[in-house]
Amino acid sequence: MQIGVRFRCYPTPEQARTLARWIGCQRFIYNAKVSEDRYFRRFVRKSLQHTGQAVPIDQRYRQFKTELTPWLSEVPSVVLRNGAVRWRQAYSRYCVRLGARPALHKRHGRQSVWLTSEMFRFQPIRDTRTGETLGHQRHLGTKKYPVGDLVFTAHRDYQLPASIHINVHAGQWTVSFNYDDNRPEPTEEETATWLRTFSEDALRQRTVGLDRGVVIPLAGSDGQQFGFSAAQQRHLAQYETRKKRWQRRQARRTQGSARWVKARRRVARYQRTHAAIRQDVAHQTSHALAVDPRYKLYVFEALKVPNMTARAKPKQDEHGRWLKNGAAAQSGLNKAILASAWGSTKTDLQYKARRLGKLLITVPAAYSSQECAQCGHVHQGNRVSQARFVCSRCGHAAHADHNAAQVLAWRGVRAVLDGTSVPPTPKRCRITRITVGAEGSEPRTEASSTPGEITVRRGDGDITARGSQTLEDTPTTRP
Repeated sequence: MQIGVRFRCYPTPEQARTLARWIGCQRFIYNAKVSEDRYFRRFVRKSLQHTGQAVPIDQRYRQFKTELTPWLSEVPSVVLRNGAVRWRQAYSRYCVRLGARPALHKRHGRQSVWLTSEMFRFQPIRDTRTGETLGHQRHLGTKKYPVGDLVFTAHRDYQLPASIHINVHAGQWTVSFNYDDNRPEPTEEETATWLRTFSEDALRQRTVGLDRGVVIPLAGSDGQQFGFSAAQQRHLAQYETRKKRWQRRQARRTQGSARWVKARRRVARYQRTHAAIRQDVAHQTSHALAVDPRYKLYVFEALKVPNMTARAKPKQDEHGRWLKNGAAAQSGLNKAILASAWGSTKTDLQYKARRLGKLLITVPAAYSSQECAQCGHVHQGNRVSQARFVCSRCGHAAHADHNAAQVLAWRGVRAVLDGTSVPPTPKRCRITRITVGAEGSEPRTEASSTPGEITVRRGDGDITARGSQTLEDTPTTRP
């Protein structure tokens, strides 16, 4: 299976300037390929000089090295080539509907450069007495463009990669890569098939439901609660106060000045710290759940977090004045949801569970907070308060989040046993509609919305053929 790692690295000031130049040049090639694709797609049907030309989807980049871009000749050609390759890979993902069309990369935020094996080498450091490998010496660059040894801290063992990514975000440098450890990784379909061999009671004992909330970021059906520690909450509050202070200072300073750049870097540093704390909580929570030997099935509620955190539309009162209270309340809720690391916790737990032969599924979240986990009674009055649940039929009382997590666990068990936990792979077929015009003209195919049906349009009427019926066997007129 593929293992990805990310380590902190500490380049010297000279190495940092060289790597920053490589990052900028590779980003320039990527954006140039994006602009070239947009140009051809816009003018290929409107410009006479492009008549008959196909939109280029290749990895060529030499056309961008002109007298207007002399800085591109100061970096290795491998760096420029990898920028074109990254665009081609992104376009390939778009063609198979795994992502959007490649867009322009901006200068702010996390930046990275992709280096293949021609630009680095890992030399083992061995003990002179025992011959044991103590580590590796990482050398970057080529003979013409040397960079030197890159120092990074490896907090875990790793294998030699084929390519690496060097990233920088708010002044912090990291190196990331992945490798194959030659261990088989079961698919979700295989794990679901194995789980269906258990009885309902046995599978229920190996299942944990996980309810996500704002007050308690993650509550388990077994009574566990996961979230930020007191120290992390204190640090987040302190960094938020400092970030707002430096944002006010940045707003008062002249844009582009040295003091304005200093304030912007301070704000980015506090935002990076916020993200690091949320990422740490997501990894710690997902690791604790994944290594728990009691559970083989993890059940989340199917929430559309992007839709839940969308910007609220402003509203007007009866006099036409804009109301701000609703939008402000919605923005506060959006901020609380995003700060709870809902999505990253689920994503981290999903791949960690899959590596260990476990399964994570999602079930519909409708009425999970109003349903009793003991008798199944659903009523809006069961939710007495935000944290208290009391069933109006059987009198079952529990914490509202833990009761909802138990409901999710029961739904997940039934979904696995029914075979609906893993969505089936959709069948891809081509259904065509053949249109025949005047006599002697060639038929024209069009998409049909009815599976297994072919419609032939002639001058004297429409003919519909179903199943395996051929066009030759179809009568020329309607019955």
